[in-house]
Amino acid sequence: METNTILEINHLVKSFGDNEVLKDIDFSTKKGDVICIIGSSGSGKSTLLRCINMLESPTSGEILHKGNNINETALKLNEYRSKVGMVFQSFNLFNNMTVLENCMIGVTTVRKKDRVYARIVAMRYLKKVGMAAYINAKPHQLSGGQKQRVAIARALAMEPEMILFDEPTSALDPEMVGEVLTVMKTLAKEGMTMIVVTHEMAFARDVSTRVVFMDNGLIAEEGPPEQIFATPQNDRTKEFLARFISS
Repeated sequence: METNTILEINHLVKSFGDNEVLKDIDFSTKKGDVICIIGSSGSGKSTLLRCINMLESPTSGEILHKGNNINETALKLNEYRSKVGMVFQSFNLFNNMTVLENCMIGVTTVRKKDRVYARIVAMRYLKKVGMAAYINAKPHQLSGGQKQRVAIARALAMEPEMILFDEPTSALDPEMVGEVLTVMKTLAKEGMTMIVVTHEMAFARDVSTRVVFMDNGLIAEEGPPEQIFATPQNDRTKEFLARFISS
């Protein structure tokens, strides 16, 4: 396997009872990739991300992190998750902690760093996302866009190899979407490896290195954004993108 491949997914299947949500998914991510996963609601996009982060256990198939099967390897789950960060649709901040504490907690508990180091790292990334002025605020005092920027800083403070974004703007008011996408665009420019499940088609078209279109639990089509958006081959991809392309 190529040394710059971070994740490789082979024949991934995920079922909930009789409902097969993911059907034989093959997929890989190299260092520096910005992969946008698009598709209708219920196509399996978020389930794929949750399997990659082991929030859901795959029914069958394998997920390799740098060649190691994360189901079988001795790599501890927390250690793996510190390398493959995740930003959730609903922020998932600790409401009883300040912004700064939210960004320090993983650094001290998972990375086992001292509080002085954790504070330095947390401040670096809070500055990066424009939230350094809010370090003493609690999440309930922040707007949705601010909460999501803190969540991104928290993921970055773990200094991961890649970050998964699960519809990071879908819980936001329209005027707050831009501030989160701006942070994500900056990360992409700086070479952060990202897998983004999104409904933001302009972001997928303009920022991603690769677009994956999922339909009914399968990868129906994938390729560079210019090909997927300009000349999609699959009928379902064409149908899905028709509204966006004509607008």
